[in-house]
Amino acid sequence: MFPNSILGRPPFTPTHQQHNSFFALSPTLYSHQQLIDAQFNFQNVDLSRAVSLQPLTYGTVSPIQTSTSPLFRGRKRISDEKAFPLDGKRQRFHSPHQEPTIINPLVPLSGDRRYSMPPLFHTHYVPDIVRCVPPLREIPLLEPREITLPEAKDKLSQQILELFETCQQQASDLKKKELCRAQLQREIQLLFPQSRLFLVGSSLNGFGARSSDGDLCLVVKEEPVNQKTEARHILTLVHKHFCTRLSGYIERPQLIRAKVPIVKFRDKVSCVEFDLNVNNTVGIRNTFLLRTYAYLENRVRPLVLVIKKWASHHEINDASRGTLSSYSLVLMVLHYLQTLPEPILPSLQKIYPESFSTSVQLHLVHHAPCNVPPYLSKNESSLGDLLLGFLKYYATEFDWNTQMISVREAKAIPRPDDMEWRNKYICVEEPFDGTNTARAVHEKQKFDMIKDQFVKSWQRLKNKRDLNSVLPLRAATLKR
Repeated sequence: MFPNSILGRPPFTPTHQQHNSFFALSPTLYSHQQLIDAQFNFQNVDLSRAVSLQPLTYGTVSPIQTSTSPLFRGRKRISDEKAFPLDGKRQRFHSPHQEPTIINPLVPLSGDRRYSMPPLFHTHYVPDIVRCVPPLREIPLLEPREITLPEAKDKLSQQILELFETCQQQASDLKKKELCRAQLQREIQLLFPQSRLFLVGSSLNGFGARSSDGDLCLVVKEEPVNQKTEARHILTLVHKHFCTRLSGYIERPQLIRAKVPIVKFRDKVSCVEFDLNVNNTVGIRNTFLLRTYAYLENRVRPLVLVIKKWASHHEINDASRGTLSSYSLVLMVLHYLQTLPEPILPSLQKIYPESFSTSVQLHLVHHAPCNVPPYLSKNESSLGDLLLGFLKYYATEFDWNTQMISVREAKAIPRPDDMEWRNKYICVEEPFDGTNTARAVHEKQKFDMIKDQFVKSWQRLKNKRDLNSVLPLRAATLKR
């Protein structure tokens, strides 16, 4: 149904490569006036006909408990009444009309019915904006094709494999996130009928752990969106929708007005924390680029997971605190594997430019992995040797002052002489838009701490060849 619902590894079965008219719709270009109209639709829905908040029953399923008031999140009442001027609406929510609750057929329930959004309207009241939503068809999630894990011939490699098998994201974890995404897409399409909600980041790119949060990208048009104005306005509407209509299913929704604004929230059913952005479309493209790398060679995923765990343990894996984001770390690992004397990975963008180009339409990017066969490398290094080599490369070989990490070029390249790269401590090129993914590292103290950790961990691991010397396995396993 949706691009990120096609979760299978290449090759896809023929039925999932057939043309789907769902994607034939041209993306809607929302003007400023249309955004205002969406806000008008949201604020002026005839709530006198809205469903009264009471236990709902779907067939023979047990009643679903809804929140007693849309103005509560958990046990905390929303105190900023100016942000949510809903006094009149609050009275109409507790309407004396006690008509039977009927599920709106235009917002179908999922197959297993374990996660059901509260219906917003009676069937005899369908606002015009809903009629624009194309018919939705759920399809089963496809499991990634299992690839044989590498053989562990030494203790360090065995430790890496065991940690990976314990902590890697399970199919059940992914299904929970996908179910939440599908339900939220239906809700958001009440505001923006032609919008699409994509699951992106570590949840889908193959490098997720069981504890990984979910990242969502709301696409309202394929053209760029001004993040300071348009994106904030759209997310304000989405945030209000979450607070007023979905408080029984979503808790702690927060609108974060950052450079790239997001809505943070927690799904009560899956207990997953989510970040939702608007039109950060490069995140969709790099999700499927990284997913292809993840399954291209069987040593990539275990190595990336253990390095992310290592970085998190040593507190150098948090962009909000001035260190490396997980995305930058993954690119650093891929770059290292590309630059070995006998490379383990190639540059996919060089070999398959037609599959990993920014000219590929968003609704087609999920087809990219099916065009790429497994990569056969002559490098037979063990996982333990690769981990040790990764630490050594960034501790002693990579020139942080003059070089830039480029997965697109599969090599270290000189830094461009412009403001994006000048006077930066760490430069990691984003493969699609060419920005610096490590720009969060803007303090010399944090950079020195990162570099020092590479040096110390390389020396310890070289001497002991025991993963516990740089990453206590018990603690790492408990975090999952």
